[in-house]
Order: sequence, then structure tokens, then C-alpha cells
Amino acid sequence: MTDSQKVIAIPYIPGDGIGPDIMSATRRVLDAAIRSATAGSVSFRWEELLAGEKAYRETGEWLPKATLEAIRERGVAIKGPLTTPVGGGIRSLNVAIRQSLELYASVRPSRHYSGVPSPVKEPGKLDVVIFRENTEDVYKGLEWKQGSKEALELITYLRSEMGVELSDDCGIGLKPISESATKRLVRAALEFAVRKKRRVVTIVHKGNIMKYTEGAFREWGYELAKEEFADRIVFESELRDKGLTTAPKDKILVNDRIADNMLQQVLTRPDEYSILVAPNLNGDYLADACAAQVGGLGFAPGANIGDGVAVFEPVHGTAPKYAGRNVANPCALILSGAMMLEYLGYNNASSIVEKAVEKALTDGVMTRDLAKLQGAQESVGTSEFADAIIDRMA
Repeated sequence: MTDSQKVIAIPYIPGDGIGPDIMSATRRVLDAAIRSATAGSVSFRWEELLAGEKAYRETGEWLPKATLEAIRERGVAIKGPLTTPVGGGIRSLNVAIRQSLELYASVRPSRHYSGVPSPVKEPGKLDVVIFRENTEDVYKGLEWKQGSKEALELITYLRSEMGVELSDDCGIGLKPISESATKRLVRAALEFAVRKKRRVVTIVHKGNIMKYTEGAFREWGYELAKEEFADRIVFESELRDKGLTTAPKDKILVNDRIADNMLQQVLTRPDEYSILVAPNLNGDYLADACAAQVGGLGFAPGANIGDGVAVFEPVHGTAPKYAGRNVANPCALILSGAMMLEYLGYNNASSIVEKAVEKALTDGVMTRDLAKLQGAQESVGTSEFADAIIDRMA
């Protein structure tokens, strides 16, 4: 290291199952990309943090407080997939990290990479970024088991005080959606649209049925757009009133769609959409449905972003039967790393990664999962796939 070289500390959680395999590949790719983009003037210092099975073995805790404190201090981290503990305690380590650090925006791009098999005829038409609210809705975890003291007390209260008829054998769950959380998510989506020059932001909701939660999500989204982005946006209703079908080139079109209809339209009219903003559960459905169109969760990167802190992760699970076998597809984590590079301000390095991944796939370099889908006999391992990406960096 020279005196003039900048070293950036990057906390990372290897993850469980295939996590260590794909994290090792990802770190090598990101090291090569930052070196290429900065002519060696910037490098990463990787700092391993404990979470998941390794943390439990070594500390007796699934998610040590020290891990959360380190991420908060550094402001960024990248993680592999984590096992959800069986039984009581933490429902989901991923959700616990997001909520503990107030990472309110789940950001999940879905676009097709040449060479990746897809179940649809024209996967290249879909290029969307989903902004999913991360802290509220049913993922808040406010529910009580059927027959429990809490559930029965709540049912009794609803009957006596609010005239709601429920049977005693109901499980009960709450679905909180707030104005403040909605508006900060929509703000993040619109800021992203401005920065990336994306032309359409669509609020996705089930407000025709749930009027005071998802319907309010829609209304608050429109309010925020009008309050803070009035000079940059146009509403679909305004275009209709003027007899227009397309927005002016200097404006971002803001519209909304009912969630079930949106799941149809990402299949039938995918090129009409660019950014989708949704409450937690609908966003979860949409993100996986879109990922399926472009090749599956193996190509689904993700970011969880709050104010001053962000954690980047693949969407897929731990696949424990493939752990340590050097066969897993690392693309989702590598592409999550590309998102992290952009978040850190190294746009050129991020672009280098994306282009090198696509070049490797176009050249027919495949891990076992892709080879199986295409009926090919030859495949490369996780580490060798990383080598192929690095070899194609310009």
C-alpha cells in the first residue's frame, strides 16, 4: 500500500450454507473492480462480522449487538444469506437486521442479463427497480396465536368496543402502515428516479380493499410527490385530463396500480414500468415475480437502505446442501456488491462489475444451476466463475 492509497473498511457477514463460498468469490470480484476503476488508488479492508450459525456457535447469540453496532458505525455492510433460527427468539435474522438498523427501503432491481435462460419470451423488456417498505405492514410481526390469552383479549375488545364479529378460533395480526414511513420510502424512490433518469414511478397497493392502510399508502405517496417533487413530476390523471398518453420528456410520470393487476402487468406490459413502490408484503411478492422473469433468484441482488446506513445482500436462501462444494451461483451477491459500489460513490467500479458479469454469461460461462437449465454438460465452479468475471473487466 502506498501513502496515497485510500483504504475503505467494508464489514461483511459471510452467511450460512453457500454464503462463505459466494462471499469469497464476491470479495475477489469487488477487489478487482475497485482496483481497475481507480488504477489501484483505492482498496477495501474487509472486516468480518458474526451473524447466523457461526455467531451462535461462537457466542450463543444469532445476531450479536456488536455486529449491529459495527454496521451502524461503518455505515455499510454486505452479507450472505442467513439461516432463520428454528423455534422461538428471532423470527428472521434478515428482518431483525433491517428493523434494528431502520433500513426502511428494500431496493431490488430486476433486469435480464444476456445468456441467462428465462421462462418468458422477451425478458429484456423488464427493467424495474422495486422499492419495498421494510419496517411496517405484516412483517412488523404483530400477531397472536389462535387461542392465546392475547388473541382472546383482543377479540373480546373488538367485539365489545368496536362491534367487530370474530370467532374465538382466530389468530390475530395487525398491519400498521404509517404516513411517515410511507413518505420516506416514496421520497427515496423519487430521488432515485431523478438521479438515474427513470421516467415512471408506480405506487403499488391494494387500496381498493384496505382503504386505511394500503389506500392511505397510495394517497400519502401522491401527497409526497406533489409536496416535494412538483416541478419534476406529472400525474397520470393530469395527462388524461389533457388527452395525453405520454409524459413530457422532462417529467417523471407518477401513477398507481392495484397489486394483483400489477402482477399481471409486469408480465403483459413490462416495458411500461420502471420503478415500483410498494408496502412490504406486496413488494415481496412483486420482487420475486419479477426475478423469475429474468432468470430467478440467482440473479436477484438487493439493498436495504436507511438514513446513513445500508446493507447489501442477495435475495436467495442458504442452500445448505451445496455448502462448501464450490458449485453455487454467486451472481446475486456479486450484483449486490455492484449496488454497494454505486452506493459508495464508485459508479465506474459498479459498471465494471455489471458489464463483466454480463460478458461472462454471454460467453457461455455457467455455474451448475445455469448449465442444468440449458441442458449443457459443462459448468464452472463458484470460484472459477469469479475468475471469469475478473478476466473480463475492462
